[in-house]
Amino acid sequence: MNILLVYAHPEPQSLNGALRDFAVSHLQQVGHQVQVSDLYAMNWKATLDSRDFPARQPGRFDASLDSAVAFKDDTQNADIKAEQQKLLWADTVIFQFPLWWFSMPAIMKGWFDRVYAHGFAYGVGEFSDSRWGDRYGEGVMTGKRAMLLVTTGGWDSHYSSRGINGPIDDLLFPIQHGCLFYPGFSVLPPLVLYRVQKMQPSAFTEACQQLAQRLDTLATTTPIPFRRQNFGDYQIPAMTLRDDILPEQGGFAVHVRES
Repeated sequence: MNILLVYAHPEPQSLNGALRDFAVSHLQQVGHQVQVSDLYAMNWKATLDSRDFPARQPGRFDASLDSAVAFKDDTQNADIKAEQQKLLWADTVIFQFPLWWFSMPAIMKGWFDRVYAHGFAYGVGEFSDSRWGDRYGEGVMTGKRAMLLVTTGGWDSHYSSRGINGPIDDLLFPIQHGCLFYPGFSVLPPLVLYRVQKMQPSAFTEACQQLAQRLDTLATTTPIPFRRQNFGDYQIPAMTLRDDILPEQGGFAVHVRES
């Protein structure tokens, strides 16, 4: 299997660095091909702006339009194109990051902003009264899998259904449903490691065991059953869930089918 690890942590000797090294070694030992995009080591440019499109016409910058033209004309910056090629190569993509202020680090958000070009990750397919593009279960990443590997200093209870930080599934929903499911990835349940700042050697060993188990089952783990957009659950073009599906409920959870 071809596996891409997109990694965001500034300190190589951190816990995240150790987990990354373990993951790469474990995957290679069992025969997988692995590429790593270490965003801090790459000095990845985090901001999407007009400099990403050197061939654009002078005038007002339009992020979506300029992205579409550059992608179509193959005039994107080389670093963007290189990451797109890695995504096309990969069968599975693992996104590893610490949870900073309830989301991914800015450098990883910038990776999505820049790599997910119009025509590559969005703006794909037919938009009509019966279909609203190839997205949310369809798209360029269809057939590929993705998983989040997340560390946080908080306790698991802080991220429980009644925890003060909010349920971890809700906090990760914009990433898993929006950044991953939107362009077609089958999204595996995340591996979240809690209280990492207090982690003792025995706990690190246990974390590596958990990680190894998840790595060994990347191809067989059942994805999160997000509802697919163009398969009858949503009213198009309003893009709202049909009135007869969970009529008394709202929020993120309604977009996940019951197992």
